[in-house]
Amino acid sequence: MAIEIGQRVKVRRIRDRIPGNIVTQLKQNPFGTVKGFKMVDGSGIGFVVQFENSLSTWFFEDELENA
Repeated sequence: MAIEIGQRVKVRRIRDRIPGNIVTQLKQNPFGTVKGFKMVDGSGIGFVVQFENSLSTWFFEDELENA
């Protein structure tokens, strides 16, 4: 799956690093828009996802799927 900026995605799973307010958002609506990239752990790339209520955080590629 190639994820690009501006693409709409669904968060399909989360890891324990996600803040509580984002978890609440995901339970209500797991869809968001990719706004950018983030370097993670020196070798991977994360994706910054913004939700309808303007909250945003980053996810690993395996946590996302095409919407």
